[in-house]
Amino acid sequence: MTVFARAIVVALAAVLPAQTPPSPPTPAAWLQWGGPTRNFVLAPSNLATSWPAGGPRRLWTRTLGEGHSSILVDGDRLFTMYRLPGPGRARGEREAIVALEAATGKTIWQEEYPAPVAGLDFEYGAGPHATPLIVGTRLFAASTLKGIFALDKTTGKRLWSHDLIKEYNAPMPGRGYTCSPLAYRDLVIVTAGGPGQTVMAFRQTSGELAWKAGDFTAAPAAPILIDVDGETQLVVFGGDEIVGLDPASGRRLWSHPHKTEWGLNISTPVWNAADRSLFASSAYSTGSRILDLRHTAGKTSVTERWFSNRMRVHIGSVIRTGGRAYGSSGDFGPAFITAVDEKTGAILWQDRSFARAQLLYAGDVLVILDEDGQLGLARITPKGLDVFARAQVLARVSWTPPTLVQDRLYVRDRASVLALDLGR
Repeated sequence: MTVFARAIVVALAAVLPAQTPPSPPTPAAWLQWGGPTRNFVLAPSNLATSWPAGGPRRLWTRTLGEGHSSILVDGDRLFTMYRLPGPGRARGEREAIVALEAATGKTIWQEEYPAPVAGLDFEYGAGPHATPLIVGTRLFAASTLKGIFALDKTTGKRLWSHDLIKEYNAPMPGRGYTCSPLAYRDLVIVTAGGPGQTVMAFRQTSGELAWKAGDFTAAPAAPILIDVDGETQLVVFGGDEIVGLDPASGRRLWSHPHKTEWGLNISTPVWNAADRSLFASSAYSTGSRILDLRHTAGKTSVTERWFSNRMRVHIGSVIRTGGRAYGSSGDFGPAFITAVDEKTGAILWQDRSFARAQLLYAGDVLVILDEDGQLGLARITPKGLDVFARAQVLARVSWTPPTLVQDRLYVRDRASVLALDLGR
């Protein structure tokens, strides 16, 4: 290159913006409760159409303490929460937020904190119950005793934390706190409880309280965000009602009664953006309803389409697709996978071949994990489930929804975590 040519190159470099290579595609991820859209519905995956006699290929398994937190996936790392074991057969009194290698299940880091069991009813399993949330470089988590933590997701370093009971006099959670945090703009939103603070929002960066609002009873269900005719709304399932709030301020926009025994509305409501309707279901002698929401002239109207006590989803996820809602219906007895017509509330069919189950939907495949540890893949037909793969994968009670990223499935029970290859 001549001196003249080199001078031209240097001059151009001074005035042209620096060119950087294109960023690699973002790896598939599962960063919050319910997956990418918080409703357990995913894009199609290249899943196998059958399994060998022993079930899908096991990539790894490892022991993990009690807890029901589901598993997050962010690149080559997994994140979840568990209770550390105590001495002998005693239940531990510390919990941990943990990062694992996705390829092996080995621990990368864990952040522990006290979690005494006195005053808690763990008859149906110990916490932590909530699922963490990842936003950018931060991970947000909620403990059994209403501790809210912000951590650096790479190192596990604690950035800020709040004790909602000690700092804000929130009521003690009888069976453990279950609210999986929700992100909105620069806020992280959780339920708390107490006068004027059913819901609280904190700044993600600093932990500063942005707002608190609400005098209704908080229920265990996770909150969601919906879009009603262009207005973003926060939906919170209360113990006696479903409430819509402004996520920026906590201002109440609407509410509709949904009273359940002991306020145990546990299953997350599911929004259908296409027809602007909200499906909510509970066990404890209640049932299901669909609400039609419309927003005009600055106000939201709520119309109940139907209510039925024939479908009662207890702790499981609900899938809405093709004008039907699917869930594991039942109180404390048998729970059957049930299909309900969203227009009328009529029960279309029930499948009795699985115990109480968690569901997720990938393309046209329904992934089923029941509480007995049985995993199934099925297609939905007008007459029921066409189950084309089934295997026993877990040994203990499993109430945690499975996590699917591409063709990797992560499941846990109250003693272990298992990674499975569901690919063709």
